[in-house]
Amino acid sequence: MITLENLEPVFQQVFDDQSITLQRETTADDIEEWDSLTHMNLVIALELKFSIKFALGELQKLKNVGDMLDLINKKATK
Repeated sequence: MITLENLEPVFQQVFDDQSITLQRETTADDIEEWDSLTHMNLVIALELKFSIKFALGELQKLKNVGDMLDLINKKATK
């Protein structure tokens, strides 16, 4: 099972900020550099890291990092 601790290095690399600590409730509003471009970079980095593919409709439904983690775990177990 993938955890928040597994996601943190990806977020830290994409946002070039080693101080990022994720919570399930973390949103784009909580990370200063999180804009539409870095969001796409994050999606690509997560897909590569966990060997998964997101559908656009799935991404639009995500409200926070917890939702993202749940979706990653769902896809990673298939």
